[in-house]
Amino acid sequence: MTIIQSIILGIIEGVTEFLPISSTGHLILASKLMGIADADFTKSFEIIIQFGAILAVVVLYWKRLLQSKELWKKVLVAFLPTAIVGFLLYKVLKNFLLSNDAIVLWSLFLGGVILIVFELWYKAKNRVTVTQVQDINYKKSFWTGLVQSLAIIPGVSRSGATIVGGMIMGISREAIIEFSFLLAIPTMAAAAGYDLLKSSHHFSGSQIGVLTLGFVVSFLVALVSIKWLVSYIKNHTFIAFGIYRIAVALLFWLLVIH
Repeated sequence: MTIIQSIILGIIEGVTEFLPISSTGHLILASKLMGIADADFTKSFEIIIQFGAILAVVVLYWKRLLQSKELWKKVLVAFLPTAIVGFLLYKVLKNFLLSNDAIVLWSLFLGGVILIVFELWYKAKNRVTVTQVQDINYKKSFWTGLVQSLAIIPGVSRSGATIVGGMIMGISREAIIEFSFLLAIPTMAAAAGYDLLKSSHHFSGSQIGVLTLGFVVSFLVALVSIKWLVSYIKNHTFIAFGIYRIAVALLFWLLVIH
């Protein structure tokens, strides 16, 4: 992986992490378009730089993060299902899921259909019972985390899964978006940390430099883009993202996959 490729992937991660379009799916497809080898380092790179974007949330909202210990207990409850699934299926993720273009494209396509159908249904059945993030109870926290664990499948979208799952349970769009951000912190910290623990001793000096660059770029881009992206998600439906996911999957399948 070259420096330019690392920068491009860092930009893609910083922009897509907070949208329901799957940052992992975009990183995998972008890597394929740029001819980056499907090696263990590439897979680790795609996992680790996501925490760079998540770290931007910590920097921008650190005061909010320190306000409620009770809220963090709920976040940890939500984190448990993903932690268990991620630990048990880590080898499957690294050795199979991150190397399978068909899974990414089918996930993007079906996820797009689900987003469109969900928004059409939600518009007719809008029954919000929880409007503030601190009012999300432990039961809803756990189920939100269980839904998030589906995002181990590349192309599903961690943010999309948690937000849609939360809204189905009656949590407002604004509250579940904030909860999704909080939940991303332990989730991606654990994913990046575990991968570094398992794989970093195989990295060369140049690979560590490329990885660090991608991490920093994703962090800086996320700092610039997160407020606009959050504002957009709060005030618009996911239908446009659903259409985008379907279009990307079809175009990639027709033009790239042979």
